[in-house]
Parts: sequence; structure tokens; C-alpha cells
Amino acid sequence: PIWALILIAAGAILFFLCCCYCVCKRCICKKRKKKEGKKGLKGPVDLKAVQLIGASLKKEKIQPDLEELEVNMEQDDDNESTKSEVKLGKLQFQLDYDFTKNELTVGVIQAADLPGMDMSGTSDPYVKVYLLPDKKKKFETKVHRKTLNPVFNETFTFKNVPYAEVGAKTLVFAIYDFDRFSKHDQIGQVKIPLNTVDLCQVLEEWRDLISPDNDAEKENKLGDICFSLRYVPTAGKLTVVVLEAKNLKKMDVGGLSDPYVKISMMLNGKRVKKKKTTIKKCTLNPYYNESFTFEVPFEQIQKVQLYITVVDYDRIGTSEPIGRVVLGCNSSGTELRHWSDMLANPRRPIAQWHTLQEVPEKS
Repeated sequence: PIWALILIAAGAILFFLCCCYCVCKRCICKKRKKKEGKKGLKGPVDLKAVQLIGASLKKEKIQPDLEELEVNMEQDDDNESTKSEVKLGKLQFQLDYDFTKNELTVGVIQAADLPGMDMSGTSDPYVKVYLLPDKKKKFETKVHRKTLNPVFNETFTFKNVPYAEVGAKTLVFAIYDFDRFSKHDQIGQVKIPLNTVDLCQVLEEWRDLISPDNDAEKENKLGDICFSLRYVPTAGKLTVVVLEAKNLKKMDVGGLSDPYVKISMMLNGKRVKKKKTTIKKCTLNPYYNESFTFEVPFEQIQKVQLYITVVDYDRIGTSEPIGRVVLGCNSSGTELRHWSDMLANPRRPIAQWHTLQEVPEKS
């Protein structure tokens, strides 16, 4: 009968349409998966691989430091009694104050009997001259190569130093050993409270160098900052939460600061991203609790560095950096420990306090 043929034809058409629908659905799903794979990382990220990086950093760079620390602590105990007997050399200088111009002229004449800081038993000394407490204007002599008795004969002038303010200032001569490839070691210093000097006549004399460790650390204390790091390797996201800072250096005339935190992400030495917190007015102990996220694919996590800088905001002049912390696989000390802990514990926020370090002056 005709109605049976119609039913059979309708059933066949429905069956054909169902097959076409299933085939199309599978193709669409496959395309979606491919697109998602392209948008994400180049391959599936193994969390164990991330943890291994963090563990290897601890073993290779941090653990040897801890072993050396125990030995050094024992040596420090042995040497503590002889520290005061160590001779650091002496410095000859000249002071001349001009009452009409309100200028202090400082002459760095020569140094003698400096300790050898290099492997060859010599040093490459130079002198930094500055006034405390502001330390805004800083002068440097030329570097004298491979000598323990350098003759400088250089003169520097501090302008706009009213006589009424001179008594509250301290003149510092800090002698450093120049090193092209690493941090310059400070040999010693001479500190002269200007309220102990008769500025009515030219002063020229020799002074013994003293150790910079204790006094310099107190004067150069820039403050501490607390923040957390969290890295999610599967998503390629690095999150920094700036929590708070404390005991920041006083930058304003009123003895306070207007601090904010600047976070710069560096890749192969170039800044690729920069973010800032809000400004906290008139405080040396700001609280932020602000979160920032950076996109860092797993294959770049060992190449990036974070520069976390605390800056004193200035509405009129230039905002001055107070201090900073540099983190990454090439960092050291507590900074490297924080970075490696973050990698060893993916997806977990790791918080830590850091002592701010001085920001190098732009050459």
C-alpha cells in the first residue's frame, strides 16, 4: 500500500538527518578543542615540572648559602673579639665654609693604608661624599686602580647650606672598592658631625676609617614590604598582592611620606608591564591589600623578573623611589627563597616580608 511506502521513506529521511547531525556535532567539537589548545599554552603544563623548578632553585642557590651561613656564624664568633683591632686605613680631607655664599667646600685629599679588597691584595678605591640626614646631594671621586694609598686631590661644593642648618648635619666620607661586575664593597667611612667643627677657619686633618656596618645599616634603613606571590602554571598567570609596608624612610619635610608601590615585570631586561597601587598619604606604615595579575606563560617563568618599588609621591616635583625588591630565578637571598617557594607551591599564595634595598642611580 502507498501509506506504507510513505512511512518507510520518511523513516529513511529521518535516519539520514540524524546521522548528518551527529557527524556535524563531532566536527564542531574537534574544532573547538583545537582552538582552545591554540589559545592556551603550547602543551599541557605538568605541575610537577613547576615544583621541580622551585625545588632545584632551593637546592642549587639557597641550600649552599645556609650551609655557608653556619660556618660563617662560627667564624664570626671567633672574629668578633678581633674586629675592633682591624685597621681600615685613614683619610685626609679639608673643610672650608663660606659664610657669605652659604657654601661648604669639601676637599678629598688622600687615603693611606687601606686594606686589600681584591684577590691581588690591592683595591680600586673611590670616595663618596654626602651630608646626612637628607643625603640628596652626593659626590664621588674618580676611581684609582690597584692602590692602597690613593691620592685624590678633588674638591666638591655643597651649595645653599645656611649656617643655621649646618649644625644639624653630618658630613660622611664613604670609601668603596670599585668592582665592574658586582656590588661595590664599602671599605670604611669617616663621619664628621658639623656641630663639632669650628667652621670659622679652614680644617685639614687625618681621620681613621671606621667600620660602616652598624651605623650605615641604621641610617640606610629604607623600610620593609610584605606581599604575596601566586603562580598558576596551567593558566599562565602570576598574581602579586601588595599587603603592607612598615618603617619606611621619611621623605617629606614633615617627617612622613606619601608612598605607593610600583610593580614592573621585566622580560630579558626589558619592561613589558607596569602596575601601581593607590597612594597612601602622610604615612610610613601604609596598608594596601591590592591585587595585580600578570600573564606569564610557563615557558617564560624562568626568564621574567619582578621589580617591586616603593615610591614617595610628589605632586609638584619628581616622585622619589624609597627602595625596591627584585625577584626572579636570578635573584638571591630572601628574594630567591620567596620565588622558589612560589614555584614549589603552584596555585597557593605565598606571603613574605622583604627589606627594601636602595635603587641604583641611573647612569
